[in-house]
Amino acid sequence: MSTAGDVNSRDGEARQYLESHRVLELFNNLTSQLIYNRPEEPKNFMIDVLEKLQKAKMTKMDFPCLFDDTNIQSVFGMLDPTNRGCITAQQYSAALTTLGVKNFDESPEGSSDDRITFETFLKEARKGLSEASATFENS
Repeated sequence: MSTAGDVNSRDGEARQYLESHRVLELFNNLTSQLIYNRPEEPKNFMIDVLEKLQKAKMTKMDFPCLFDDTNIQSVFGMLDPTNRGCITAQQYSAALTTLGVKNFDESPEGSSDDRITFETFLKEARKGLSEASATFENS
């Protein structure tokens, strides 16, 4: 007969396993990709995404991601409607957080003048989105 302690221990172990292998992030990524792309053959599409993830893990590049450079440029453009070529540090931080980027340079070039360029924003967004899309444990 199992006790409450055994169940809690197994639940904790299961949760730890899922977290350490980023399984929930993987399923969230796959689901998002499916909803966004709506492929005719969803199973083949998921296999393709998983193969791309496996290749990206080995090469450390080209992670499958919903957001591409044009999406990042659109976000920047919404924050810079007058085309000044820069955004504030607060806008930069809020936009990256909204995109789902968790780890980014909080004081990038231009932050002391409150003028973050598109190039800086693009670099941090690409890096952060790749990390978020990786969905495998860092080795």
